[in-house]
Amino acid sequence: MKNSEQTKRRNERYNEYVKSITPLSSTLKSLFHAFLIGGTICILGQLIAETYHFFLPDLDLKMVASYTSSTLITLAIILTGLGWYDIIARAGGAGAFLPITGFANAMSSASMEFKTEGLIFGTSVKLFSVVGPVVVNGIVWSTIAGLVRLLWSVIF
Repeated sequence: MKNSEQTKRRNERYNEYVKSITPLSSTLKSLFHAFLIGGTICILGQLIAETYHFFLPDLDLKMVASYTSSTLITLAIILTGLGWYDIIARAGGAGAFLPITGFANAMSSASMEFKTEGLIFGTSVKLFSVVGPVVVNGIVWSTIAGLVRLLWSVIF
């Protein structure tokens, strides 16, 4: 009985401590920053696409999109390696994490963090521990969406 009361008091004190040191965040301000950073990344992507299209006019638009994605991924990996993407992500929150650049950042930072453990058991394992859940969720939800669409077309 006494032990559970001590645990309860300790948990209450801990929760009060966490509440006291947790910085207050303005939702509207966070949304604005996410919109600003995410929009800036999208504008950068559009500028890259327009540049590819200008210099390579015979290139198919799907290839321009592929080159643009590859360029954004490469830039995100370089910025992660320099430590700059973390600064952008702190300022932009979800605006920096949701585009493809955020995924590239997550993969490259995980592989950089564990490079001391070796190429296979460090870099590769951690790289795929980040990619694995994303791929699995993508496959599962795409399959579910396909089945729903198939059922919808059969029923209606």
